[in-house]
Amino acid sequence: MRVLHVTDRLSARGGADWHLLGVIGEQARDLDVHLAVGRDDGTAAAPCATTVVPDLAGVDGSCGERAVEALAALASRLRPDVVHVHNCLVPAVLAWAADVGAVMTVQDHRTFCPGRGKLTRDGRLCREPMEPATCRPCFSDLAYFERIEATTRARLDAVRGIDRLVVLSRYMRDELVAAGLDGAKISVIPPFVHGLDADAEPAGPPCVLFVGRLVEAKGVFDALDVHRRAGIDEPLVFAGTGTARERLVAAGCEVLGWVPHAGLSGVYRRARALLMPSRWREPFGIVGIEALTMGVPVVAWDSGGVAEWAGCVTPWGDVDALAVALRGALGRPAAPPRGFEPAALMDRLRRLYERDRARVK
Repeated sequence: MRVLHVTDRLSARGGADWHLLGVIGEQARDLDVHLAVGRDDGTAAAPCATTVVPDLAGVDGSCGERAVEALAALASRLRPDVVHVHNCLVPAVLAWAADVGAVMTVQDHRTFCPGRGKLTRDGRLCREPMEPATCRPCFSDLAYFERIEATTRARLDAVRGIDRLVVLSRYMRDELVAAGLDGAKISVIPPFVHGLDADAEPAGPPCVLFVGRLVEAKGVFDALDVHRRAGIDEPLVFAGTGTARERLVAAGCEVLGWVPHAGLSGVYRRARALLMPSRWREPFGIVGIEALTMGVPVVAWDSGGVAEWAGCVTPWGDVDALAVALRGALGRPAAPPRGFEPAALMDRLRRLYERDRARVK
């Protein structure tokens, strides 16, 4: 079977990027796999042949025609049995994917939320489907809102035409159904852990760890508050980068910056707990199952798909409850989560492919 994967970038910086690399790595063992990307940021080596497609990394419809022409030419040359689209935001490309009978993994909220990942402008959870009157208060710039809302709606309309969708959690399936998509088309196939070394030496003294983008929506400042209220000796260490980095450094935190997976094993090994006070609705939260696989307990808010693997979560936004959970978790060995074995998950994806061979023209 020949599979053409399509995504906006070749990277190892985000959870969705790392998940895709794992999928391709597993498939490359016995399938003919090719990857089409909008850009290569130099942080990852693809385990298969790769083609850079002009304008595929765009976020609106302004360059869609060129991207579609390039993808159509590539597909005509490769003649794949299956086209599998991942992170891709250009509506015209998504419409092309629907036309060729592609499978699509919806990785995040950008097909059904024009704003902050189902988080309102004033920091509350949004439980409403996308509508102009509902979404407009989340934006201060009306012109920008109208542009991004129209683009998001165009994405959603294009995705509605794709016959087989994959999501990483039941939470994401429920969001797509609330946005008007047919739940019968949506398969939940969660990610799996790869690229970590359980025998790595700790890369520093014991700590409480935060891994992810250093932005307010990920709960970085809530993590500071939780750590302070927990009153524990282990320092709070941040692995990641983002707009909040300078403020965290100014607050005296140890900030490692972005850590490649080759070095992340050692960072997990020094952690006595992983802290996940995510404010935005996590589509899954892959760093959590990474930590558990490395024997690190996870303390998290009930955010998006987190409860589907974390087992024990505290109410979203409750800093005191998370501080209590953090104190109780320190030093408690964690067991690897069940149901996230690569072979079984990839078998489910392959069976999905067998049912939905692409109609590449």
